[in-house]
Amino acid sequence: MTREMTLEIRRKASAGTMQSSDLMVVVEPGPALEIAIESTVKKQFEHLIRARIQATLDQLGVASGRIQVSDRGALDYAIAARVETAVRRASKE
Repeated sequence: MTREMTLEIRRKASAGTMQSSDLMVVVEPGPALEIAIESTVKKQFEHLIRARIQATLDQLGVASGRIQVSDRGALDYAIAARVETAVRRASKE
Protein backbone atom coordinates (compact mmCIF):
# COMPACT_ATOMS: atom_id res chain seq x y z
CA MET A 1 0.00 0.00 0.00
CA THR A 2 1.47 3.36 -1.01
CA ARG A 3 0.76 6.51 0.87
CA GLU A 4 -0.19 9.68 -1.02
CA MET A 5 2.43 12.30 -0.41
CA THR A 6 2.85 15.92 -1.41
CA LEU A 7 6.11 17.65 -0.65
CA GLU A 8 6.83 21.27 -1.50
CA ILE A 9 10.35 22.51 -2.17
CA ARG A 10 10.58 25.46 0.25
CA ARG A 11 14.30 26.20 0.22
CA LYS A 12 17.53 25.23 -1.50
CA ALA A 13 18.95 21.86 -0.45
CA SER A 14 21.31 19.22 -1.79
CA ALA A 15 22.26 15.57 -1.45
CA GLY A 16 25.05 13.41 -2.82
CA THR A 17 28.68 13.69 -3.81
CA MET A 18 30.71 14.19 -6.96
CA GLN A 19 32.45 10.83 -6.53
CA SER A 20 32.50 8.24 -9.29
CA SER A 21 29.25 6.21 -9.45
CA ASP A 22 27.36 8.88 -7.48
CA LEU A 23 25.59 12.14 -8.22
CA MET A 24 24.94 15.55 -6.68
CA VAL A 25 21.35 16.77 -6.59
CA VAL A 26 20.51 20.41 -5.84
CA VAL A 27 16.86 21.45 -5.53
CA GLU A 28 15.40 24.91 -5.03
CA PRO A 29 11.98 26.54 -5.24
CA GLY A 30 10.69 27.51 -8.67
CA PRO A 31 7.40 28.38 -10.37
CA ALA A 32 7.40 25.25 -12.55
CA LEU A 33 9.16 21.89 -12.52
CA GLU A 34 12.55 22.17 -14.27
CA ILE A 35 15.03 19.31 -14.43
CA ALA A 36 18.59 19.98 -15.62
CA ILE A 37 20.98 17.07 -16.05
CA GLU A 38 24.75 17.10 -16.45
CA SER A 39 26.22 13.63 -16.80
CA THR A 40 29.31 11.79 -17.96
CA VAL A 41 26.92 9.38 -19.69
CA LYS A 42 24.33 11.92 -20.85
CA LYS A 43 24.27 10.87 -24.51
CA GLN A 44 23.55 7.24 -23.68
CA PHE A 45 21.41 7.49 -20.54
CA GLU A 46 19.85 10.95 -20.15
CA HIS A 47 16.36 9.63 -20.93
CA LEU A 48 16.67 6.94 -18.23
CA ILE A 49 18.13 9.37 -15.66
CA ARG A 50 15.34 11.87 -16.40
CA ALA A 51 12.69 9.14 -16.13
CA ARG A 52 14.00 8.00 -12.72
CA ILE A 53 14.11 11.59 -11.43
CA GLN A 54 10.57 12.27 -12.68
CA ALA A 55 9.23 9.02 -11.18
CA THR A 56 10.74 9.90 -7.80
CA LEU A 57 9.33 13.44 -7.92
CA ASP A 58 5.91 12.05 -8.86
CA GLN A 59 6.04 9.59 -5.96
CA LEU A 60 6.84 12.46 -3.59
CA GLY A 61 4.13 14.68 -5.06
CA VAL A 62 6.54 17.44 -6.14
CA ALA A 63 4.83 19.75 -8.64
CA SER A 64 7.33 22.61 -8.92
CA GLY A 65 10.96 23.46 -8.33
CA ARG A 66 14.34 23.50 -10.02
CA ILE A 67 16.19 20.20 -9.94
CA GLN A 68 19.88 20.26 -10.93
CA VAL A 69 21.62 16.90 -11.25
CA SER A 70 25.35 16.35 -11.79
CA ASP A 71 25.73 12.64 -12.45
CA ARG A 72 28.92 10.59 -12.44
CA GLY A 73 27.46 7.25 -13.49
CA ALA A 74 25.07 6.59 -10.60
CA LEU A 75 22.69 3.64 -10.69
CA ASP A 76 18.88 3.93 -10.49
CA TYR A 77 18.64 3.34 -6.74
CA ALA A 78 21.23 6.06 -6.04
CA ILE A 79 19.41 8.55 -8.29
CA ALA A 80 16.11 7.92 -6.51
CA ALA A 81 17.70 8.09 -3.04
CA ARG A 82 19.60 11.34 -3.71
CA VAL A 83 16.57 13.06 -5.27
CA GLU A 84 14.32 11.99 -2.39
CA THR A 85 16.83 13.12 0.23
CA ALA A 86 17.32 16.54 -1.38
CA VAL A 87 13.57 17.07 -1.71
CA ARG A 88 12.90 16.02 1.89
CA ARG A 89 15.61 18.40 3.13
CA ALA A 90 14.19 21.24 1.00
CA SER A 91 10.63 20.66 2.23
CA LYS A 92 11.43 21.13 5.92
CA GLU A 93 10.35 24.40 7.50
